[in-house]
Amino acid sequence: MLDADALLAAARRPLLIGVGGGGDVAATLALAEPLRRLHGAHPVVGGVSWERNAVDRHAGPRRIAEIAGVVDELAPAAVLAGPDTRVGERAGDAEVRFAESRAAELTGESTVLVDPCEGPAAVADGLAAAIEHLEADLLVLVDVGGDAIAHGNEPGLSSPLCDAVLLAAGAELAEQGVSVLGAVFGPGCDGELTLDEVLARVAEIAAGGGSAGARGLTEPAAAELEAAVAAIPTEASALPLRCYRGETGTALIRGGRRRVELSPLCALTFFFDVAVALETTARLARAVRGATGLESANDVLHGLGVRTELDLEREALSPGS
Repeated sequence: MLDADALLAAARRPLLIGVGGGGDVAATLALAEPLRRLHGAHPVVGGVSWERNAVDRHAGPRRIAEIAGVVDELAPAAVLAGPDTRVGERAGDAEVRFAESRAAELTGESTVLVDPCEGPAAVADGLAAAIEHLEADLLVLVDVGGDAIAHGNEPGLSSPLCDAVLLAAGAELAEQGVSVLGAVFGPGCDGELTLDEVLARVAEIAAGGGSAGARGLTEPAAAELEAAVAAIPTEASALPLRCYRGETGTALIRGGRRRVELSPLCALTFFFDVAVALETTARLARAVRGATGLESANDVLHGLGVRTELDLEREALSPGS
């Protein structure tokens, strides 16, 4: 059984990746703070090249070939990003800075940007290249909300695709001997799975022997998160801060389309064994492990009756919508 406290305390160069795109990288900054302050580590954070439509009027993630201003190319599916990393200037495209670019500007350090378009195996190769380049000794895959460990039939589930691909890649790396932790930051705070649903999924992982412990926000980590959410467009990653500050009740996000019940539990992070998660509750990540690309993974989820964020973005951006 993995012990998150022991792994996080021992890691000298942990790599923390937000798996859902958009503002998930803000959560990695909050989780990185105690690793630096308490354990003397030198963490690196990153995320996925998939901004939400409110930031990038484009359906799906950006391929590496579309990205300009990179610090270093690590692999076909991964680059180091700096403050100037952005969608390249092309006819009809407004310039878009990635959340990871904003994180790099905030911290003064490069971040890792992962392109999920070629599927879990390519993502695993990209993360492996980043780990080698950075000499990282621990990979933490961070999901804000908990939809990465969804069954697929939850009524509020709406963005399971990117999480599933990244979690599947993490399981592949774990099989290769890489030290990998999964993390649910701010359970229920993305308004997809309810808090009760997330806790039930975490319990399933625990029953399978895959629980790795939990941590709560502290004041220094909360201050880091506060700075992050001020610089990075995000709603879900901001809610754990409000919960840590004592707010309760109902919060509406995504233009009022999603409801989040605020609770002190939303300020927690649950850590887990990624391989056990796929064996137990993370059915969607397990289903897409063999997918040869994002479209293939999307088709797999369609076969399970699941609609994804890629479907929703395409519908929202279609003519007449």
